[in-house]
Amino acid sequence: MIPPSWTPPNTPLLVPTPDPLTPARDITHRHFQAGDQVVVLKGVAGGELWGDAMRVVAASWHTPTDEDGWRLRDATGGPQSYLTAHPRYLVHLQRRCPDCLIYLRAMEDYLLPKYASRAELIDCGWYTTTALGQLVHVNDARGGR
Repeated sequence: MIPPSWTPPNTPLLVPTPDPLTPARDITHRHFQAGDQVVVLKGVAGGELWGDAMRVVAASWHTPTDEDGWRLRDATGGPQSYLTAHPRYLVHLQRRCPDCLIYLRAMEDYLLPKYASRAELIDCGWYTTTALGQLVHVNDARGGR
């Protein structure tokens, strides 16, 4: 019998799906060029990976990681048309480069089986945007930045 004063543990509404692949991805700043169309993979929808499609605009310092990053433009506008991201978050859309294809396939192998029975859009909760317009992966987030 459960004592009357017992309450269940406090569980957050959104617990991000672990992402063992992106933080360990070794993509240099030189991998992308201004004008490249890219996607930031964020989850699964209808049995396929989904994310935010953007265009690489210019080199930019990525403050949360203290590394070279890229200024990106969201063609749909969204809540913020421009933001800065680390290269390891990006996947080429136009070009079929081997590095991006290997990463894409690994993400499919990792995520699609987890959500095979679900048809709704699933945001894995890996990214947030800082007040400075920096796209940050949860593994890269640092206090105060």
